[in-house]
Amino acid sequence: MADLKDFAEQLVNLTVKEVNELANILKDEYGIEPAAAAVAVAGPAAGGEAAEEAQTEFDVILKAAGGSKLAVVKLVKELTGLGLKEAKGVVDSAPAPVKEGVSKDEAEALKASLEEAGAEVELK
Repeated sequence: MADLKDFAEQLVNLTVKEVNELANILKDEYGIEPAAAAVAVAGPAAGGEAAEEAQTEFDVILKAAGGSKLAVVKLVKELTGLGLKEAKGVVDSAPAPVKEGVSKDEAEALKASLEEAGAEVELK
């Protein structure tokens, strides 16, 4: 039981970069799509920062598809659950929102995935 508590504590303390790496490992090596789990695992942000208003909802905006448009269309389709035609419409109409009103961790994970595919992405 103590091992599970230690494991849970390690998961909660992962950085966003580490969560993205874990998500890639789970997907590539085990075929598991951990999109929702990655957000939950990221846990709360470190406290004690300056008293700034924390934005809780973010919009992921596709600014440009970049060099590999087809890969970006496929990724937008996968990430949003849209059909191929609708995903292509989002990419073709860039700058366009990919997802709106998502958590910071999910927005950063989406941004990292899209940028890895070659797209230009902005968070608002």
